[in-house]
Amino acid sequence: MSPSSPGTNTPGATAASRVDTAYASLRQAILDGQFAFGLHLSENAMATRLGLSRTPVREAFTRLHAERLVERRADGGYYVAAPDLARLEALYELRVTLELRGITRVIDLGITHDRDRLAQVMDSWQHLRGTEPPLDGSFIKQDEAYHLNLAAASGNPALTEALAGVNLQIRAVRSYDFLTEDRIEKTIEEHLAIVGKLLDGHTEAAANLMATHIGASMNVVRERAQRALLAMLQTRSHTSQTGQTALSMPGPIDWAEPLTVSGA
Repeated sequence: MSPSSPGTNTPGATAASRVDTAYASLRQAILDGQFAFGLHLSENAMATRLGLSRTPVREAFTRLHAERLVERRADGGYYVAAPDLARLEALYELRVTLELRGITRVIDLGITHDRDRLAQVMDSWQHLRGTEPPLDGSFIKQDEAYHLNLAAASGNPALTEALAGVNLQIRAVRSYDFLTEDRIEKTIEEHLAIVGKLLDGHTEAAANLMATHIGASMNVVRERAQRALLAMLQTRSHTSQTGQTALSMPGPIDWAEPLTVSGA
């Protein structure tokens, strides 16, 4: 939503809808690099930008903080958080280790995956075929649920809990993977292929598909995060040179622009 666009600060809008509007708009602006990293997000300025009161903006900040897209500093203010690519690499390595162990432990221990859970996963993701999930990064919650269900199907609750912890730490940056329709469609097909192999008893094949799937996601996330960082740096440079506020910076990045992705 642009600064001049009407918000939902009207009698007919519910409090929940105003919070959702503020959250979605600010989240997308951060992912698109429209705000320089380290920028203080003033409640008043953001409320003016969105045509809303301060209350929904404040609640949106809380959501964004939970996703690590903004950080709260000692002064109580919220600031745009920059992606930590070095830490991302380390956490993705841990994620791969946990996910692959969740698949292959059944071979080592001579046990089987929970077929009922796998069948439910297969059914839910088949229903996603042909749908149009919003291109705002929110698809990540469905993606996380898929991977946690596969881990849970292996029968190791501690492994599933550890994976959930890793997911929480990388969620903000992983959101860059789900900003174009082709990436969501590809993810759905890869998810179905992996769970299909598990249901057919082809565990090693499923592990290989999972490794490729996570590797491709990592490459997309890395490149798009780098692109957003560049946009943030350009925003900061433009602001310092012209004195313009960061709130008037150019619009969204064209995420549909082809990416060079290796390892897919």
